[in-house]
Amino acid sequence: MRVLIIEDEKPAVENLTRLLNRYDSSIEIVDVLDSNADSIAWFSNPLNSVDLVFMDIHLTDGLSFEIFNKTQVNLPVIFTTAYNEYAIQAFKVNSIDYLLKPLDYDDLFRSMEKLESLRQNLSSASQRLKLEELNEALLQYRKTYKERFMVKLGERIKSVTSDKIVLFYAEGRNAFILTAKGNRYIIDYKLEELEELLNPAMFYRISRSFIVNINHIQDVLVHSNSRLKIQFEQNFDREVVVSREKVAHFKNWFSGSE
Repeated sequence: MRVLIIEDEKPAVENLTRLLNRYDSSIEIVDVLDSNADSIAWFSNPLNSVDLVFMDIHLTDGLSFEIFNKTQVNLPVIFTTAYNEYAIQAFKVNSIDYLLKPLDYDDLFRSMEKLESLRQNLSSASQRLKLEELNEALLQYRKTYKERFMVKLGERIKSVTSDKIVLFYAEGRNAFILTAKGNRYIIDYKLEELEELLNPAMFYRISRSFIVNINHIQDVLVHSNSRLKIQFEQNFDREVVVSREKVAHFKNWFSGSE
């Protein structure tokens, strides 16, 4: 396997090289780049080719997502970073995995095995992954959803499991959760981000302001203009109504038809 490393920290390059050699001593590191500019130039050269790219997110001249904006990357990518807030953005491009530094062998092993599993499941006989096939396989492979959310209580941090969350709601520029005990906490997510993180079998975004948990819905009432109003066991001082354009889809989701 031929590998390209995009990383601006020498210790991180050395650690990744050591882990790759441990996984498979035949892996060839074709090149090591440390900037967006060099990476864009590398991918723009049709003569350059590898089987896998390891890519840091913070490079010497900015975030590496700029590479995808300036050139076409038709290769599987494993992101490596010390920051966890870019995971959603990373999976919008053709990434296999998102590993947090410092990397360890177990994490690398799982990522490499994931790549191998995807290769074996692709119908194409070609040994080089096609981007369209890769994305389709990734959609089938990734079935994990966020199960815990950290919230702050003064100087303390609390973990709330998703099954205990009645609903997510937006208020101004902030997003909040309402728990089964009736507690409310602010969270560092937007509802658009939560839609991608939550299990769609359990959570549904009924409007611009609310995402509800099916397991905490006590009643669904017919509201004005054929809209639906949702009630919960927990006291909540806002009216939770399914937007008109989502009523039909909500009914399918609520009945288990989706």
